[in-house]
Amino acid sequence: MKSWLLDLLGKHEKSLDYDRSKELLQSQLPKDRLKVATSHDAKPEALYFLARDPEPKVRRAVAVHDKTPVHAHLILARDGDDNVRMDLAAKIARLAPTVNEHDGDKLKQLTYEALETLIQDQAVRVRQIMSEAIKDLEGVPHDLIMQLARDPELVVASPVLQYSPVLTDSDLADILRQLPIPGTAVAIAKRVDLSADLAHIIGTGEEIDAVTTLLKNKSAQIREETLDLVLARAPQYPAWHRPLVDRPRLSDHAIRNLARFVASDLIRRLQERVDLKGETAAALEQAVLKRIDTGGEEPESVPWEKFFEEAKQRLAEGKLGEDELNEELNKGHTSFVRAALAVRAELPYALVEQILNAQTPKGVISLVWRAGLTMSFAVRAQTVLARMPPSQILKPSVAGDFPLAVEAMKWQIDFFHDIMAG
Repeated sequence: MKSWLLDLLGKHEKSLDYDRSKELLQSQLPKDRLKVATSHDAKPEALYFLARDPEPKVRRAVAVHDKTPVHAHLILARDGDDNVRMDLAAKIARLAPTVNEHDGDKLKQLTYEALETLIQDQAVRVRQIMSEAIKDLEGVPHDLIMQLARDPELVVASPVLQYSPVLTDSDLADILRQLPIPGTAVAIAKRVDLSADLAHIIGTGEEIDAVTTLLKNKSAQIREETLDLVLARAPQYPAWHRPLVDRPRLSDHAIRNLARFVASDLIRRLQERVDLKGETAAALEQAVLKRIDTGGEEPESVPWEKFFEEAKQRLAEGKLGEDELNEELNKGHTSFVRAALAVRAELPYALVEQILNAQTPKGVISLVWRAGLTMSFAVRAQTVLARMPPSQILKPSVAGDFPLAVEAMKWQIDFFHDIMAG
């Protein structure tokens, strides 16, 4: 409610009898009719009459009056003056939990219609006021909340997306999957106790700011699988590094992975965590010493031939299975895993590099198939080794198998081989 309305309501005539009220209603002077509209003694029928008053100030006073009848709300909800509708929205929103579209009560149905009209208002500010007013209320009709959550203006959608208890995980997941307006995922990522399923959708999505917000949300439930996928992309997004380091629960391999690429001051911050185990603490200390020895730079990478020979040796020893390769990925040893794929697939290392660097999902899963590994590993290879965006990743078939026929995967390998041969 605007301050001038508060002033008027505070200065109302203490008593308006029927004759005095009738006299003022028939006056040609807006200030006289305004006296009725701001009087605590105003009769509902008088306020209903004033809901169509030609003077906007009078209609605004009617909009905020506690005695204005429900029938007048629907008139005011369609008023041509934005300020009238905004004032009404601020008052009527508190009635939202008491109405139901299918309620047989005529007055409640009228209130529902007024609410729906305001939620669909052409003025963004009116819809925003509604959203802010009912964002954390329980019992608000689900369809009204959904209309606000899907609003094309973020200032309208954001409050209910972040706070509304009416929205279910299923509602929010559908909104995230349906190409929402920019900022939608950020609003959802701020929700208290965000579920692991929603965190996975946001964490593997392409809205970078939303992932940053998710990582900063200490109450969000983030599965280790989701965190691994975030870590695989994290080196190229410095904004994720500090919130990752500060996550309340991190596995040992996540901490070691972080130590590979975060700045030295953040490694020190990792060392201050109270949940560090002895071996992990020692590994962090080595990372700090390595940074010092190299002047803050990462040491020159090991030649691929050394990884290739190591992989051949481990294969001969029966120590190059999928579990071992997943563990190497957990440690961030991507160069070794690339060499291991070449050894297992019996392909030239250069060909494996070409397939992974091309970032084609069919090529990557064909390489993993050729290496005798599962589609589960192929999903991780697309994310961690090929660094493909989540929207491009090929997922397993319904049965959990490779989504391509064997002949199609053979063709992919031959295709890349022909390219390399020139």
